Amino acid sequence: MEFFGASSEYLLLTHLKNTDIEIVNKNNDDTLSVYWNAQKETTLIIDNVIYVLKPNQMVFLTEFHKVDISKVEDINIIRFNRNFYCINNHDSEIGCKGVLFFGASQVPIINLNEENIKKFELLWSVFLAELKNKDEMQIEMLQMLLKRFLIIATRIFKDENKIVYVQETKMDVIRNFSFLVEVHFKTKHTVAEYADLMNKPAKSLTNLFANHIEKSPLQIIQDRIFLEAKRILLNSEKSIKETAFELGFEDIQSFSRFFKNKQGVSPKEFRDNKSVQS
Repeated sequence: MEFFGASSEYLLLTHLKNTDIEIVNKNNDDTLSVYWNAQKETTLIIDNVIYVLKPNQMVFLTEFHKVDISKVEDINIIRFNRNFYCINNHDSEIGCKGVLFFGASQVPIINLNEENIKKFELLWSVFLAELKNKDEMQIEMLQMLLKRFLIIATRIFKDENKIVYVQETKMDVIRNFSFLVEVHFKTKHTVAEYADLMNKPAKSLTNLFANHIEKSPLQIIQDRIFLEAKRILLNSEKSIKETAFELGFEDIQSFSRFFKNKQGVSPKEFRDNKSVQS
């Protein structure tokens, strides 16, 4: 089942079979995913590395992981985008960033005991019930359930303190870059600034992205700033000037040019005209 919000919020809750490859690839931009193997032992291929998941193990992935489910018989999946629930904005509540998501050189896997299985099965059933409710409280309820889901998973991971390490790959560099963007996008707007944080040449980052994903590192930075700009404009009373300064722009004119280049309309027009908010 899928949820689509008025401001491009997206949530997917489904039981996948290996014939559902199109679902794995659908709406995968800017998303985080949880794969829950609730049945017998199965195999996921993540970034060309084979992971054998035992019954009642969960794995947590970002949009930068390439997932092959061709060897999976069935598996549960939860997927959500930043518009639906941004872990950067809520990480003080959950503490999952860098643990479940955007950790470098690792694929986080947790093991569920009988008590935790009951918790997640209950949450799953409530999720399905809430996805059928089409009222003004639906998104708030779904976000609350997701928050509860991630808090329990983070606690389990920290208690187990077990990380499946793999050799650092080029995709690890890309995921680490994305994590740093989540932390610093309001103050750092250039590839060179992130290259400095990673002790890598900016040109090598740009070339790496060109060879492995569709977006450039600059696009990832700008898309994250743009997403936050839309969120502030739609959900707060902050002025355009306040929004510009919060997002690290030196003046309102440069912010307005940036926003119009992305959206096709000015920040004021975007806020005033609901027809362009999709």
